[in-house]
Amino acid sequence: MRQNMNNENQFVVDLLMTLREENFSPLGWWRFLARSWNMSRQTAHNHPPLQRSWRNVTGLIALLAVSVLVVCFVFEGGVNTLRILPGFLFCVVWQQSDLYWHLGLNRHTRTGTLLPTVGVANVLTWLRALGASFLLGRLIGGLSTPSWLALSVFLYGVATDILDGQAARRTDTQSKLGQIGDAEADFSLYLALTIILIQNAVLPSWLGLLMLLRFFIPLLFALGSYFIGTRPVRFGSTIWGKYAGLAQCLYFLILLAPAQLTFITHYVNLPVLIATLILLFVAPVAQIMANVRA
Repeated sequence: MRQNMNNENQFVVDLLMTLREENFSPLGWWRFLARSWNMSRQTAHNHPPLQRSWRNVTGLIALLAVSVLVVCFVFEGGVNTLRILPGFLFCVVWQQSDLYWHLGLNRHTRTGTLLPTVGVANVLTWLRALGASFLLGRLIGGLSTPSWLALSVFLYGVATDILDGQAARRTDTQSKLGQIGDAEADFSLYLALTIILIQNAVLPSWLGLLMLLRFFIPLLFALGSYFIGTRPVRFGSTIWGKYAGLAQCLYFLILLAPAQLTFITHYVNLPVLIATLILLFVAPVAQIMANVRA
């Protein structure tokens, strides 16, 4: 099993070396993406239970996406639903394609064994991504999102974020797929919420940009390390990243809290903001150092 994983890693390195030798030309990118896609299809073809699991998850996500659109139609009307549809549909199709593309990463983080199914933990992660897709669909469609709705989706996202980690540990299915999916879902959700809070004049633009840099700086460094340096990329958050995520989560909850809780949020707003700003500086540095050591 380790030999198979090493062979796949070497294949990826060869792809990256070829891309770099072709100076990242359009033709080089086309070959890189085509061979990567063929590798993903081969992984799915060679592991029918995993492919069947992906189809089941995709069916579940599709059913829930249709349900979301029906609810939107009932409460917001056909015009607003049609405005949500293009962006929402694009994000959902993208997230399921991304899951298929990375099925080869569904390996146990400790043993390197390819897991036979997507697993409950990853399903919870992709459900959080569905909530993020809904908010992004509203943004792309030019619709405003009231704070109560943003708070509801956020709480739903926080719940799945807690449960997916617990599910992975209880079922012993921690995987690289789960790590990268968790990071992508968190980024999408916080991106949507940050823009919504800025639109609703609750969060200053400079602070929102600073919060997003927590994700962008390590991402850009990792992409440079991956494509230019052909170095392995460390998936998963550092302990400082977890603290920063917790602080940012608390601060967003304070900003989205109902007006009836102002007597509490008024006193905790500033201390939580200061802690968040400090951790937002420390977390990207820790993530970059972790990738350097990888």
